[in-house]
Amino acid sequence: MKELRIEGGQREEHRSGIPGWAWITLAVLLVLALLAGAGWWWWRSAQVPEVQVAAVQARSGPAGNAVLQATGYVTARRAATVSTQITGTLTEVLFEEGDRVTKGQVLARLEDHALRASLDMARASVKSAEANVAAVHAQWLQAQSDLRRQEELAASGMSTRQAAEQARTSVTSYAAQLEARRREADASRAQAVQAQVNYDYTVVRAPFSGVITAKAAQVGEILSPLSAGGGFTRTGVGTIVDMESLEVDVDVNEAYIGQVKADMPAQAVLDAYPDWRIPAHVIAVVPSADRGKATVKVRVALEQKDQRVVPDMGVRVSFLAAKAQGDSAPPPGVLAPRAAVVTRADAPVAFVVAQDHAELRKLRTGTPVGDQAVVLEGLKAGETVVLNPPETLKNGDALRVAPAEH
Repeated sequence: MKELRIEGGQREEHRSGIPGWAWITLAVLLVLALLAGAGWWWWRSAQVPEVQVAAVQARSGPAGNAVLQATGYVTARRAATVSTQITGTLTEVLFEEGDRVTKGQVLARLEDHALRASLDMARASVKSAEANVAAVHAQWLQAQSDLRRQEELAASGMSTRQAAEQARTSVTSYAAQLEARRREADASRAQAVQAQVNYDYTVVRAPFSGVITAKAAQVGEILSPLSAGGGFTRTGVGTIVDMESLEVDVDVNEAYIGQVKADMPAQAVLDAYPDWRIPAHVIAVVPSADRGKATVKVRVALEQKDQRVVPDMGVRVSFLAAKAQGDSAPPPGVLAPRAAVVTRADAPVAFVVAQDHAELRKLRTGTPVGDQAVVLEGLKAGETVVLNPPETLKNGDALRVAPAEH
């Protein structure tokens, strides 16, 4: 009797209705589709240009008065890291960061037992030397009295001339001894002064009035004026800054440095307080150029002192053709880097970064201020613009923003 049998492969084909080779073909096609998608994505990414960008800034200088703008930092002309002139162990630190101190105020103390003993010994030596001077001085006075009596007796014939000569020699001898003891006393006083100076070195005082900006050592650490002992020795106990000496150092492009003169009026705006305009003036143009940055440093004095101004703050300085009058209103428009403004169809335009795409903006510009373009219409403060946009860049093109350089 014949039986009807169905092989395993035929059974599966019968159940699914799809041959096994079809599943393999489908898997291969799926892998190829994924590879094609990845290749297209890589090719698309390679076609997206990478660009440098910058932020559009609001104008804060006086209207129509700035001839040049530059950026820089607040610096202190008078700052010091306070240390000692001897090596010792700190026993007291009497300040914290942010404390205001006055000239001569005690900031810290070193261990002083050995130097105190040396000072006491020197003072005792002074007293001993002064006592010796007093003793020899009394002997010298007695010798002078003896000499006068011997001279009177010799004149009356009641004593020999030899006795008078011996008394005179005694006076001369005591006078020499007295001079020697006085010189010894002077030496002892000098040693006492030196011991006092060494002892005073154990007390660290503020060299001038200012604010403590850094605390560099703690009680128990070794303080030394020289770098010794590796990380176990501190060379300073703290840093003090004279806030009255704060000024601004800015780097001006050497192509525009001819527009800056000493005593030229200026206006400073701190990055931290963009709405606060500080009257200023040029102190000096430093006669040295930075060949790497092609800039010249200019020192600018702040005419208003305020607790908000601290060292190393970023600041933008506007150099003025004339001194600003009161709180003048900020000029119209915004500032954008000149590299962001290009010409398309004989008109100034800029490309704004909007959701990783370039957005073309037509601009109305004013008179440039240094390396900044004055944009009266077309841009807003805070927007991001493309620097040196390629000629092939069009409205709506995708962009990749390059990482910021540090």
